[in-house]
Amino acid sequence: MLWVALHLPALSLESWRAGAPADARPAVLIADHRVQHADAAALARGVQVGMQRATALALAPDLQLGQADARRDARALRAVADVALGFSPSVAWLPAANDDTPAALVGVRLEVQSCLRYWGGLPRLLETLRAALAPLGHQLRIACAPTALGAALLAGWRSGLEQGTHVQGREALQHLLDRLPLHLLVADAGQLQALAGMGLHRLADLRRLPRDGLARRFGAGLLARIDQARGHLPEAHAWLTLPPRFASRLELMHRADTSAQVLAGAQVLLARLVAWVQASQGCVAHFRLVMHHEPRHRSDSTSPTHTPLEIAPALPSADAAHLHSLLAERLGRLPLPAPALELSLHCDARVDAAPPNAELFGAQFASPDSQRDGLARLVERLQARLGTAQVQCLSPVADYRPERGTCWQPADPARLGAALPGGVDVQAGVHTLGTQPLWLLPQPQVLCERDSLPLLDGRPLQLLAGPERLECGWWDGDLVLRDYFIAQAADGALVWIYRSRLPVAAGEPGWFLQGLFA
Repeated sequence: MLWVALHLPALSLESWRAGAPADARPAVLIADHRVQHADAAALARGVQVGMQRATALALAPDLQLGQADARRDARALRAVADVALGFSPSVAWLPAANDDTPAALVGVRLEVQSCLRYWGGLPRLLETLRAALAPLGHQLRIACAPTALGAALLAGWRSGLEQGTHVQGREALQHLLDRLPLHLLVADAGQLQALAGMGLHRLADLRRLPRDGLARRFGAGLLARIDQARGHLPEAHAWLTLPPRFASRLELMHRADTSAQVLAGAQVLLARLVAWVQASQGCVAHFRLVMHHEPRHRSDSTSPTHTPLEIAPALPSADAAHLHSLLAERLGRLPLPAPALELSLHCDARVDAAPPNAELFGAQFASPDSQRDGLARLVERLQARLGTAQVQCLSPVADYRPERGTCWQPADPARLGAALPGGVDVQAGVHTLGTQPLWLLPQPQVLCERDSLPLLDGRPLQLLAGPERLECGWWDGDLVLRDYFIAQAADGALVWIYRSRLPVAAGEPGWFLQGLFA
């Protein structure tokens, strides 16, 4: 077996700062008036984990203080697990404090031996895994080992192994574990202090002692963890599964007064949503963003406590950039009744879909399906920005008369995939003349004539094809009797003209220009 461990050493601080702009000031998280997590800037000022809040502020007066929240961390860690489930069905949490192991190991572990061939080998899998986790914005420490606990311990090792340690042989793993500091393996502070008092600092030091004596003094659990990490004892795992519905909440570090600030926080939730839907090999058909407002800024009791925003792509999508662009356009047109303090994202409309088919020769040789998808996304984005009624397209009408054969209607991006290459979706029972051009004039233009031949800009037109007779409109009182011709102008352009077959009085026009060929 081969295990990959993903350790997130700064998850709590990153989940607290999610969606907030970059800030160089030191930051810590407080729990029970003590520092529970501190970033590198705070540690450089002398702030230590476990220090009193007042002492930390004395060392760094500009310190940013946040409240530690286990539920907030769990929501951020759930997104990491969703990404891992897209690479392997065997995913479990890293050992936690309730497993009698150090609480510093935060992340997930996944078994990848069975799917290495699918991903093209371990280096390619790790490269793809890092790229999939990048949108979540977490600092990662990755390690690979033949045992799950061994990979987790190597990922949590802070002795210059931030770039990752990948061990595939059991002997090499055991040799490397002998150098492991004991504080990664021993969770109890009293036991760790007793071991340090005995001059034991690394796992190799501990293994030199008699096992019976270690079991009597420190318990059999310590020896069991050593054996599991080295591969001498089997490990039990509680496998993770994808939830059937997506729901995530984000507490904003600063209140959001504008749609741009809301969008910055919503981008974090969108990354989590895409991780969930991609792991299930599906697409998002609909999701809802809810902005929870600050109560004290409500002008009266009728002001809403929250503002929902429904987003339904015309075509189900798992593309983060596309969903982000739709959300950005909708937020830009939505007034906020009050500042937002929290955001929540919900999705229970996941649909199965085939994975996207990458183009072999690039965008300039894109397939018709890709071109139609691109057109649908363009129309959808324009409607999100301008409104549905402002983006229209030609729809066919069951009428042979060219000026009545189409009408303008709001575009439906979901139907653009069924459009013909010419751009007109011709329904059953709707017909057009075979030689009709796409470019028609709003009203037929009267043409002068000389010797019964039509003139355009004072020059005679050369008739190339025709006549094509049209007789219709008797049912609504607008009878049309025409003979259509294709003619060539003096500059070589092709035009579409017709001659009225009704009796024409002297001086009345008989020739008309109806359209132009491209």
